[in-house]
Amino acid sequence: MGTAPSALDTGLLRRMRLARDTMDREWAEPLDVAAVAARAGYSRYHFVRLFNEVYGETPGAYLARRRVERAQDLLRTANLTVTEICMLVGFTSLGTFCTRFKRQVGMTPTEFRRQARAGGSSTIPGCFVLLWAGGFRTD
Repeated sequence: MGTAPSALDTGLLRRMRLARDTMDREWAEPLDVAAVAARAGYSRYHFVRLFNEVYGETPGAYLARRRVERAQDLLRTANLTVTEICMLVGFTSLGTFCTRFKRQVGMTPTEFRRQARAGGSSTIPGCFVLLWAGGFRTD
């Protein structure tokens, strides 16, 4: 975690937390930095600078990290393809997903899944995961 601005501004910290909470809540949705910045009450560029100052990483890096963490959970437990998991956690490019995953975790998603499932635990059927995540319409 980064360091807070030298003069502790609780209003700033509250707005940064609001923005981070938005990203944590809507991680699977296509999030626009400008829209998250507007929710926090800042312009895009000022928001990116302040977020980085407060949390030690840019909003984009934070969101990608959280999406990879979610993908790790799904790779351990769900019976879905890597491409399905990539899209489910909010990435739009399989190449970008695999590159960021390997950079963060140290192995590809496929290698991670193989290692995580070496114990032989059962997986959640993909149809249940997609239904829970809103991937299927129920009407």
